[in-house]
Amino acid sequence: MAIGSFAIGTGEFAIMGLLPNLAGDLQITEPEAGHVISAYALGVVVGAPVIAVLFARFARKPMVISLMALFALGNFGSAMAPDYWSLMALRFVSGLPHGAYFGIAALIAASMVDHGYRARAVGRVMLGLTLATLIGMPVATWMGQGVGWRPTFAVVGGIATVAAVMVLRFVPLIAVSEGASPLRELGALKRPQVWLTLGICAIGCGGMFSVFTYVVPMLTEVTGIATGWVPAVLALFGVGMTLGNVIGARMADRALMPTIGGMLVFNIVSLGAVPFLALYWPTAALSVLMVGFTVAIGTALQTRLMDVAADGQTLAASLNHAAFNIANALGALLGGAAIAAGYGWTSTGPVGALMAVGGVVLFAWSVWLERRDRDAPNDGVPMAA
Repeated sequence: MAIGSFAIGTGEFAIMGLLPNLAGDLQITEPEAGHVISAYALGVVVGAPVIAVLFARFARKPMVISLMALFALGNFGSAMAPDYWSLMALRFVSGLPHGAYFGIAALIAASMVDHGYRARAVGRVMLGLTLATLIGMPVATWMGQGVGWRPTFAVVGGIATVAAVMVLRFVPLIAVSEGASPLRELGALKRPQVWLTLGICAIGCGGMFSVFTYVVPMLTEVTGIATGWVPAVLALFGVGMTLGNVIGARMADRALMPTIGGMLVFNIVSLGAVPFLALYWPTAALSVLMVGFTVAIGTALQTRLMDVAADGQTLAASLNHAAFNIANALGALLGGAAIAAGYGWTSTGPVGALMAVGGVVLFAWSVWLERRDRDAPNDGVPMAA
């Protein structure tokens, strides 16, 4: 299933490096081409809850295969899109299975291991996404610049097809849980801890996107790194994400809530240090690595949702990736606003640190609520998670 997440990650991130080629081919402006990214993100936000609820009674293995097939078709269609508006529609379709795939794949992976290894199993699924930033995105960008953006989407569709076949071949069939239904999935939304965990993700994780969205001009104009060296420094972001995924998963298996809280504090420190570290290239490279490492909180949050969603795990797990896309949008928006206000390229770091502080507030609220419910007298009525 990690191959599927690699395909999705490559398809999601590669377009960022292909905007000039796409704009020139379709005879549109680059800001208009950027709307293609927004269309995909909208598909993620819409598709995650809708698919999780409507297909609650479907077995998870066939669902994962179907979602990957839909993603493949969306990318094959994108490669053949005749104009701008058809491409917008096809990118929206490509984004629909994104959140549901990651949520359901994470649940399958966790069900295949002992309880103490759940986060590591989820981390292996997410590993494909982090490797996409390290390998898939640069290769896709290089390929797109050489042969065009259309073949790049076709290759992503091909990888997705291979992923669907491998799931069919190697993933066991897991029976649908008794009583599964759309209403039961929607029951997760009645649980405050589900909303708090999603809020931690949407707000507390936005700092990474705030910095990374504008990292290239920061490196060239503040740090003074030559343009030719920028890809090498950006590769460190992928290295940081990969390390964060692996190490963060192990930490989460040992101590889930301390990992979430500790990573939020790490986010505050690493993002707040960006204006100082960006002044010199060795420390700027370290900063990019550290910002990439903040993704370590992702696996912990996904695992936390499994604990608090009760019978609505599919919906909650899928919504985690919708929350990450909200974090992406918020981080880029607030970081851009700080730059536009004249605070400079490095202001995205403190903006991200403030977002992480917001995540800490929600985390503290979650811990307080959990302790209150645990310590409250229970008259035989189960407390809401």
